[in-house]
Amino acid sequence: MAIRSNESYIVISVKDSSGSLYMVYTEHLVTINPLVGEAFVLAEERFFPRNQPVIGQFQIGLLIFVGVWESSLNGRLLGCREGYQPDGQPPISCTDKRITAEVQIDGTSAADYPPPRRLRTDEISQVVKDFRAAAKNAMQAGFDGVEIHAANGYLLDQFLKDQVNDRTDEYGGSLENRCRFPLEVVKAIADEIGADRVGIRLSPFADYNDCGDSNPEALGLHMAESLNKYKILYCHMIEPRMITQFEKHDTKRSLLPMRKAFHGTFIVAGGYNRDDGNEVIASNKADLVAFGRLFLANPDLPRRFEINAKLNKYDRSTFYTHDPVVGYTDYPFLETATKN
Repeated sequence: MAIRSNESYIVISVKDSSGSLYMVYTEHLVTINPLVGEAFVLAEERFFPRNQPVIGQFQIGLLIFVGVWESSLNGRLLGCREGYQPDGQPPISCTDKRITAEVQIDGTSAADYPPPRRLRTDEISQVVKDFRAAAKNAMQAGFDGVEIHAANGYLLDQFLKDQVNDRTDEYGGSLENRCRFPLEVVKAIADEIGADRVGIRLSPFADYNDCGDSNPEALGLHMAESLNKYKILYCHMIEPRMITQFEKHDTKRSLLPMRKAFHGTFIVAGGYNRDDGNEVIASNKADLVAFGRLFLANPDLPRRFEINAKLNKYDRSTFYTHDPVVGYTDYPFLETATKN
């Protein structure tokens, strides 16, 4: 495992004993705290060797929470498509229904999603153990905590949503049953690494890749209330206006009931800019605001917000590129842009 850095970003390359590269984790490191970045559910210790801590070797002065997730039938990554699964198996899901979308999450590439395999009831406990192992490995590597990705159409989100979850066992049907698996993951990870090092990302109102819900308000509120039992650090929820991953929509729906119900730190995300980010904090509708696209395109976003400077425009076509530079670390800092 290697780590390299300059003043703006960090790259972590994870290799096994044979030298094969398994993951590159890239994220801007500037004046944001905490930093939450995406990664795979790495349930095997070979990814985070016990004698090679990652973040602890590099004093960056930030808290870094790494995302843990199971991508499942969502074809966002090559690793969740048929042919890239262990032994050529299809991706797992709460259902055996394939995604009907004809376009990938980048909004431009054609999609042809394979039919998933419905998880058997007796297999779910192993997936919970995988999440727990991934969290343990992340802490062992030196991360400060983990964010459970239960949003955006991935596996946990599929179990939550009644438009895709067609199960008839204890993990389907009622609201309580559909929330059972994600909450089992929350409990397992909190028991493993401590609740004060755990956050969760939820998108009850979103409909990513056929993953919507008929009553998102009830779903979001039930999850917010249920999470209090485990006393996790934060709940990171996507605004109702972000029904899809592309642009925000006008809506009268609100996250305020969830904000009032959850006892920990409440983080909102979804189409925010400087002005409405300040407004939602000033009106006590959230404790923190998360920025994704704007931060990706502006590595010095806090400074630009501070002086109300012009922002770089993001390029959506590079959001999910495999290139380690283009679209990730090539956006100019304010000083550079000013000089040019």
